[in-house]
Amino acid sequence: MSTLTEAPPPLTPAAPGKKPPRRRGRWTPYWLLLPGLLWLVVFFALPMIYQASTSVQTGSLEQGYKVTWHFATYWNALDDYWPQALRSVLYAAAATVLCLVLGYPLAYLIAFRAGRWRNLIMILVIAPFFTSFLIRTLAWKTILADGGPVVGALNTLHVLDVTDWLGWTAGDRVLATPLAVVCGLTYNFLPFMILPLYTSLERIDGRLHEAAGDLYARPSTVFRKVTFPLSMPGVVSGTLLTFIPASGDYVNAELLGSTDTRMIGNVIQTQFLRVLDYPTAAALSFILMAAILLMVTFYIRRSGTEDLV
Repeated sequence: MSTLTEAPPPLTPAAPGKKPPRRRGRWTPYWLLLPGLLWLVVFFALPMIYQASTSVQTGSLEQGYKVTWHFATYWNALDDYWPQALRSVLYAAAATVLCLVLGYPLAYLIAFRAGRWRNLIMILVIAPFFTSFLIRTLAWKTILADGGPVVGALNTLHVLDVTDWLGWTAGDRVLATPLAVVCGLTYNFLPFMILPLYTSLERIDGRLHEAAGDLYARPSTVFRKVTFPLSMPGVVSGTLLTFIPASGDYVNAELLGSTDTRMIGNVIQTQFLRVLDYPTAAALSFILMAAILLMVTFYIRRSGTEDLV
């Protein structure tokens, strides 16, 4: 008992003037982040600031442009080119839906049914990235050429009659129509839908499917109650990665469409490179960015998940 009640020995006072040891590598994470931050500032923030100042300038290329805070450029640009802006949203939304309908079954197959063929199918999914975006789009001009096998098959199945009634094609012609532009967008951005979906589906624990089966759930019920809700981060990521670049794309509309299928990206390109109306082009760019930001924010909140792949 005397041993238990003994007072602890007094602490030895620290030597006077001795500082606690400093942690090594305290600033290392910040130094590692510095190159990326500089890259964002130089190639993202500064160009954005420059374009913002350009959008409120007045003048001409010969006389020079001056910042006069002419915000009416935004209203004039939106008033003149709102049909192209609306068309861009519709085309991008249609391509996103098609990518989801086509990409989800393929991502599901790769994640759960591919087996030893998984790597081969993944290579085939990313194979389009091995060639230029321009070459891939030009190939669709041959695929959808008048009198080609694709157009002939669509005519035989009377599909073009339905799309002509909907206004997506013009008679027996597919090129230079909205359908051709949407097909090009779907093909070029389909891998951006498949890869996040596959990543999200692969994370699902297979024992959850087994547990649902033990509870006598039908396959459709398992998909509706287990698989699809758990894959929502991939769905949200894939739709964003598809919709955002598709809404600002101009290559597909330029090569596969016509003057009636021009998107807002074509207008911005024309204003920058041909008309040389830099304030209008910059204003349209910011209008497109603001519209996409609002739609994306609303979509993420409505989707019920912020856990993106």
